Amino acid sequence: MGVLPVILCIGKRQLAMAALFCCFFLGLAAVLWQGNQPAETAVFAPRDGVPVTVVIDPGHGGEDGGAVSSSGVEESLINLAVSTRLNDLLRFAGVRTVMTRTKDVSIHTEGDTMRARKVSDIHNRVELVNGIENSVLISVHQNSLPSSAVTHGAQVFWNRQEGGEALAESVQEVLNGTINPGNEKHTKRIPDTIYLMKHTTAPGILVECGFLSNSTETEKLQKPSYQLKLAAAIACGYLRCAGAKEAP
Repeated sequence: MGVLPVILCIGKRQLAMAALFCCFFLGLAAVLWQGNQPAETAVFAPRDGVPVTVVIDPGHGGEDGGAVSSSGVEESLINLAVSTRLNDLLRFAGVRTVMTRTKDVSIHTEGDTMRARKVSDIHNRVELVNGIENSVLISVHQNSLPSSAVTHGAQVFWNRQEGGEALAESVQEVLNGTINPGNEKHTKRIPDTIYLMKHTTAPGILVECGFLSNSTETEKLQKPSYQLKLAAAIACGYLRCAGAKEAP
């Protein structure tokens, strides 16, 4: 390949990335604009000079693939893809972020069996979140309901920490308008059986982006464009919740 084709290739990639972020912020502006609605109080804001840090948690990883579709698609890879795009969008918007993992790996530090390694992995995630002052947790997962192959859509669950429910409602509203039109979901309090969400001291949500038990949705979840759409919806929901201002 000559120099000119390489330059053109790079130029096209840069233009595509610029167009991507333009589309994101155009969509974001529409989501954040409240019209004549009364302003709300900011849910997440710097506290005593400590900035908010969003901890993005791609669920599972490595030998723990999570839910698996009938065609063999593993949840952990989709979680990572959506989370990586979410991280890029939030950082571009000026949000401080940390990811629990950036590769398809488990973050365990001990364990001779898979069960022990999974326990170590989830304990390390809790420790990471709780070790960051003024943090907010967004955990990304995929759902599965083999008994109902037609069930589909994205749903948000919230933990018991103050601010979790408000964040879930904000993200769910955007997801319903972009991912779930005609199939709106409602937020739910996450059961205490979910160790990560029970033991983190930060407000947190768990986003089930779709159902791997639904073959049509599984195909969409593997597409980068759909992964970006999910990430943008989550980012918009967070930014709207965090950016709401007190009424003058």
